Formats: sequence, C-alpha cells, structure tokens
Amino acid sequence: MSLIDLDQAATGAVRREVLEAMWPYLTGDYGNPSSTHSLGRSAAEGLDRARALIARATGVRPPQVVLTSGGTEADNLAVIGLTLGAIASGRGRHVIVSAVEHEAVLAAADYLERWHDVEVTRLPVDNAGRTDAALLRTALRDDTALVSVQHANNEVGTVQPVRALGEEAHARGALFHVDAVQTAGWMSLDPAESPELSTGALAQAGLSSADAVSISAHKLGGPKGVGALILHSRARLEPIIHGGGQEGDRRSGTENVAGAVGLAVALQLAGEEREAHPDRWSAEAQRRDALIAAVVEAVPGAQLTGHAVERLPAHASFVVPGLGGEPLLQALDDRGILASSGSACAAGRDDPSPVLLAMGYDPDTARTAIRFTWGASTTQESLDAAVRTLAESAATLRGER
Repeated sequence: MSLIDLDQAATGAVRREVLEAMWPYLTGDYGNPSSTHSLGRSAAEGLDRARALIARATGVRPPQVVLTSGGTEADNLAVIGLTLGAIASGRGRHVIVSAVEHEAVLAAADYLERWHDVEVTRLPVDNAGRTDAALLRTALRDDTALVSVQHANNEVGTVQPVRALGEEAHARGALFHVDAVQTAGWMSLDPAESPELSTGALAQAGLSSADAVSISAHKLGGPKGVGALILHSRARLEPIIHGGGQEGDRRSGTENVAGAVGLAVALQLAGEEREAHPDRWSAEAQRRDALIAAVVEAVPGAQLTGHAVERLPAHASFVVPGLGGEPLLQALDDRGILASSGSACAAGRDDPSPVLLAMGYDPDTARTAIRFTWGASTTQESLDAAVRTLAESAATLRGER
C-alpha cells in the first residue's frame, strides 16, 4: 500500500539537493570548525558559507544568524534570552505571548514566570485564532520587555498580522519575536521584501517589525536537528546554553556544520522557487479551498478551524463533532492516509488542543481535530483520495456503512 503524506507541517523529506550539499561535511570535511588544523578550517569555511547564505535569505549580516538545534531551541533562546537581556538592561519584567503559541514559546514563558519573577500576559485570540493589534495595544505596558507571536499557527494554519503587532510592541519600547517555523518555505523572511500577498490582511504578515525570527530546517526540506534565530536588532541576548562560547557566545556547543549547510540550501531553494513561481501561494490556496469545501460537503458536521482566507496555503484543519479524532486518524492511517490532529509535539495525548480551547471550542469538540498539510509534490489525486477516505472512514465510525 502506497502512503499519502498529508502531515507535512510536522516534517518533510530532506530534498536531494540539500542532502548532496550536506554530504561532504558528513564525510570528507567532517572536522570540528573550532579546530585550527586543516580539517577544522575546511569545516569552518563551510559553516561560514552556510551562515552567509542564511543571512542573505533573511536580510541580515552573517553575525546576526545564531544557529540552534531547531525551532524549539530558537524559540527558547528568543523568549528567555531576549527577556533576560532586557531585564539586565532595565527594560522590565513583563512578557506578552498569544494564547495559541507553540509549546516552545508558552513553556519558555512559563519558565520565566516560575524562576525569574517575570509577569506573563497570555493574549486571547478570536475564534479564527487571530491576535488583534488593538488588543495587544491595551495589554502593553511601560515595563513590557518582549512580545512573541507566531507567523502562522501550526495547528489551524492562521496567519497573524505580525507587522501590525510588531509596530504596536515597538511603540511601547518592547522587543518583538516571531516564530516563523511554519512560514519559512512560503513567505520571504527578508524584512526589506514586500509580502508575496500584498492585498487584504495578509499584507500585514511581513516581518519588517521583527527583532528576532525563529526558523527550523526540517519544515522546508532540510534536515531535522538544526534551526536558527535570526536577530534583526542589537538587543542584548543572554545565552541559555553555556560552554565553549560558539555562535558569538550566544549558543555554546560544537556547530552542526552539515545541518547548517542543509538549512542554508533549503532556504536558498525556497527563495528561488518563490521567484520562479510567484503565484505558488495563490495556486496552492485554490487547492486548499477546494479540499475544504469537499470535506465540509462529504463529512456531515465537519467544521473548518482557523481563518478561512488568512491561513497557510497548503493547510486544512477541521473538527468533526461526535467523532473521536484519534480513531479517525487511525482509520485513515490504516488506509494509507497520513494526517494528524495538530502539533506533532502533542501527538498521542488525549488532552484537548490548547489552541482550539483558546479559540473557544469546548473540550469534547477540540478532541475531534484533524489536520491535512501537504507539499508541492502532493498530487491532486492524492488530495481527492484523502477526502474520499475521510468521508468513508467517518461513515464507518458512525456505523453508517
């Protein structure tokens, strides 16, 4: 049985071009980039080239790229490191995060609250998962050190108006961090570039007001275990991993040279493809909207979660009241359709999604979540098959067939 992978927001395959670029640094040029001999220097040169490519793709200088072990570490470094740096600079002990952030941000904020006497405001969202700039304005205080908001939500796909939110944060002297893990392959990460979509609320999705941006390689065709925090300002950043002083003393530990090369090439390919296919977002959004309409028609009671328009283009998420999310996912898996209930970090838990609860869903409905996410190579036939299989599986679980 061939598998149809519709869980690509969780991870994707490493692209061949990325693997080929990484291979020399896993074999011949495997040296430690901190070593001064020829093998170490060769690895260091590869690391420098990778950092330069990442910097070019994100609109910063190479020293502003802090390599990490992935998006989770990048989020922790931003939330904890920037807040502690702000406290040391006398900016205050107040942090604002949206209620639908990834657990990496929410848990980092909880840590600051427990151990560093930081007051955390968890900003409510509307029933589509959007954070309102006017609401943020009322929550900001003179002692607000940091505001952290996702570029797009991993569970429901909603794209946030981060430009407007960042402008509000800066107006009160707060730093602004954006988790761009889900959007790095879809939108330009260079603040100087206009968003690919220049009309409607999505035009406010640009990163021109971000002080720091988190990215992860494995969400855009790179390897697992590598990411980066991109620093757009000179704000003080306290390290959370201590040791040898690598990454400009902001993240100690021997650098993952091959991983950095993979991240750089994946970002470069994503940028080239956006330029070659400027209509890719709108074309994929049309397929998304057709799939959403087909699911709502074919599965009685299915409801779209997240914003209907201001959402990732290859992302469709639903709740199906009256059906257990896990039994439905298992039924799909048994028939070769790979999907999820939301965040891969929460897979296997029976707890209702905190994201859906924050959006106003009751716990029982939140437990029925199902998410389809796909990539450029996913065929229309695969999407059509997923809709048919979902409808048949739902009918079977309801005892209708």
